[in-house]
Amino acid sequence: MKRTLDVLGAFDEQHRRLSLAHIAQRAGLPVPTTLRIVRELADHGALVRGEDRSYRIGRRLWDLGLLAPTESDLRELAAPLLHDLHAATRATVHLAVREGESALYLDRIAGQSSVPVVSRIGSRLPLYATGVGKVLLAYAPADVTAAAMAHLKPLTPHTVTAPGLLARQLARVRSEGYATTREEMTLGACSVGVPVRSGSAVVAAIGVVVPDVRRDRARLIAALTMAARGIGRRLAAERSSRELTP
Repeated sequence: MKRTLDVLGAFDEQHRRLSLAHIAQRAGLPVPTTLRIVRELADHGALVRGEDRSYRIGRRLWDLGLLAPTESDLRELAAPLLHDLHAATRATVHLAVREGESALYLDRIAGQSSVPVVSRIGSRLPLYATGVGKVLLAYAPADVTAAAMAHLKPLTPHTVTAPGLLARQLARVRSEGYATTREEMTLGACSVGVPVRSGSAVVAAIGVVVPDVRRDRARLIAALTMAARGIGRRLAAERSSRELTP
């Protein structure tokens, strides 16, 4: 069991695709042992082998991860509000949490417009280039913010890569309660995100992706804020229910 976890632990944000030799090296295992474990994991969908013979984490692990209490509970509690938000905006709707320096997308409801969206359920995108990501980064610990600031890379010509400008944007998120992006992750796609709170803590972010935020900004922010508050109330009710359960 430990060796299997060592193999899976070889993968991280900076090492999403690894050759067999690199997996063995990072796991501290002999190559023959690593090969046996990797084959077993691939047979069960926990790892996927690419055409270049490198390996990546498979969908099976994401499906299992959704059974973890925090992620599954949040996704289930948020679902009705996300569908209401989708009905009100007709935009692509996202629910995300922070995982390291990335936004992990727990849920996604596709919009009706042809706006290009690269996210999918289970995907991870940089915090600094999306609406939900900037919200999560604005409330992240200082060491996470510093690490993100040190790795700003242009994803489009509009991506904010100046640490000073990003720091001012994050301060505005904390003061105004929402974040916006304009074609920073994908050309032709803009986004708005707001925090989801459990008590005083920001535990997630919800957002919408639209062609342009300038015309409907106020309406989108109002719809997002209402949905986020609803999710927060559901989280509080769930927490109270658990505390009262013997």
